[in-house]
Amino acid sequence: MKMILRATLAVVMVALVFSTYSFADAGADYKAKCAMCHGASGAGDTVMGKNMKIRDFSSADVQKQSDAELTDIITKGKGKMPSYDGKLTKDQIDGLVKWIRTLKK
Repeated sequence: MKMILRATLAVVMVALVFSTYSFADAGADYKAKCAMCHGASGAGDTVMGKNMKIRDFSSADVQKQSDAELTDIITKGKGKMPSYDGKLTKDQIDGLVKWIRTLKK
């Protein structure tokens, strides 16, 4: 019984470490690929963001979009936003969608 409990605890700890690591990577990916237009907070409050009238990631309009819709926008691009297909992996794009979700009000 103790052996099963220890093994389960070890698996949970490893999963936690990797999930935190991947989320930290999403933050780095966001800073490297998105923040220049969308801003550090996702508010679109950069010169480029204001010129292109980028929506605030915390807004209801953005947050009501499904994960699939956000993934599609990041992958294929939209309007003046470039496509990140081939520039980011699926895991990186999934991480960015999760990052955007953390910005809701």
